[in-house]
Amino acid sequence: MRSILSQLIMRPKDVAQFSDDVNAVVDDLVKRVDTLRSQSQDGLTVLNINDLFFKYAMEGMAAILYEDRLGCLENEIPQKSQDYIAALHLMFSSFKMTMYAGAIPKWLRTVVPRPWEEFCSSWDGLFSFSQIHVDKRLGEIQDLVSRGETVKGGLLTHMLVTREMNLEEIYANMTEMLLAGVDTTSFTLSWACYLLARHPEVQQEIYEEVTRTLGHGTIPTADDVPRLPLIRGLVKETLRMFPVLPGNGRVTQDDLVVGGYFIPKGTQLALCHYSTSMDEENFPGADDFRPDRWIRKDATDRVDNFGSIPFGYGIRSCIGRRIAELEMHLALTQLIQRFQIGLCPVTEEIKAKTHGLLCPAAPINLQFADRQP
Repeated sequence: MRSILSQLIMRPKDVAQFSDDVNAVVDDLVKRVDTLRSQSQDGLTVLNINDLFFKYAMEGMAAILYEDRLGCLENEIPQKSQDYIAALHLMFSSFKMTMYAGAIPKWLRTVVPRPWEEFCSSWDGLFSFSQIHVDKRLGEIQDLVSRGETVKGGLLTHMLVTREMNLEEIYANMTEMLLAGVDTTSFTLSWACYLLARHPEVQQEIYEEVTRTLGHGTIPTADDVPRLPLIRGLVKETLRMFPVLPGNGRVTQDDLVVGGYFIPKGTQLALCHYSTSMDEENFPGADDFRPDRWIRKDATDRVDNFGSIPFGYGIRSCIGRRIAELEMHLALTQLIQRFQIGLCPVTEEIKAKTHGLLCPAAPINLQFADRQP
């Protein structure tokens, strides 16, 4: 299944086709920022910015995966989308409990039922939501075929037409990719905007690059991103300082010698991205927010640094990486074009905490002031 998906969404040029879909969602995001700040006393503040980015990421992923809109950024969110959001929040709020659920033997589930019941309930809700949208698109395709019309579409259409996966596998992959692409993207966008607010001089430098490259009011596309190295550096630097997945694990497939230590085949290794990405040996001035550290100085200069691999690396790297990057690059570019992002006066320094994922330990409240042309 992974080999099939990797041919569709792992190359930047393949994901570039989703630019218009993502930009339509970004447009709704900007409008929602306008609405939320207009409801605040100062006309600038958006409270708990991660809630907004959570809905943006969900809407963006659904637009790509389901070729459909969910209404997450509307004033009145449709009930089905609200139910899905609730299921996602249950999944993440009880993340530790779901970890326990996987470790509880079957005989103990009747004695301690709650972890297993919550685990199953949240997954049932997620799968049901995906099934509804996959079946809807399948019905539309069948109608087109029955009328002898050409079937056109995106990722889901391709999967349903080619049937390189069976229907159950499509349900599963759509569910898991949407699940994996929401909180991960929203946390990174929240941290990126928080860092921009704390470092206005860096924000201004990025704004000048965007304006110089695109001009005023130009809507960016995936093709523009390579010409915006500071936007790319902003995402990389944010993920270095606040890797959504603070660690992961691998099992060695061969005997290895690493750093003078012999590691036999079959050893389970725990990798701590949060530690290596903040190591001065890997990143001089590791505590400093410097998106420009990721910019190539010349054609031969490589800035790859395996001290920070937030998406993993190689054949087991994050399969949704290119989609997540597209959503973040386009959203951040337009937000910076439109707004001067600042800290809300009542917002103190935000620490990170590990709750399955690395997330803000307190709500991030930001101000969005209109930029003057």
